[in-house]
Amino acid sequence: MAVRAQPSARARPAGGILLSGGAGTASPDSAGSIVKDLISMTLHVPPTITADFRDFWQERHLCLLVTHRPDGTPHQVPVGATYDDVSGIARVISHGASKKVRNVLAAAPGARVALSQVAGRRWSTLEGIATVNRDPQAVAEAVRRYTERYREPRVNPERVVIEIAVTRRMGTV
Repeated sequence: MAVRAQPSARARPAGGILLSGGAGTASPDSAGSIVKDLISMTLHVPPTITADFRDFWQERHLCLLVTHRPDGTPHQVPVGATYDDVSGIARVISHGASKKVRNVLAAAPGARVALSQVAGRRWSTLEGIATVNRDPQAVAEAVRRYTERYREPRVNPERVVIEIAVTRRMGTV
């Protein structure tokens, strides 16, 4: 069961991140600020990243993103994703009206998500807090990273980036 912090509540979900509410709700455009705040509160990400882990998240693999619908049921979709191990941010580019984006926005100011990839016996899952960022520079940076890992995506004027502040990593790499 997902635990969401209410605007004036404090909760410690199973993932271990302490969420403290602020005044009001955040707009989708303030996602970068929220992500930075959430990263600063991360408690359970191991301090070191292995070369195998870094390589695995740079190789071309299809990923699966799990968000939660407003009724709490999981919504899992295949995506292309990138992970920046310096900032601890995973990124997924998407159309702004997609179900995954709507799910993240419905859980504002941040949604608990899981992003996984598998290749044979190797697998990795990143869990964290997702926000939607519509800032053109953030979207351009996400597209640049996506292009490095996969290929240049088609033109999409409605593109946004789902930014995931990673709070937990697990897997065989």
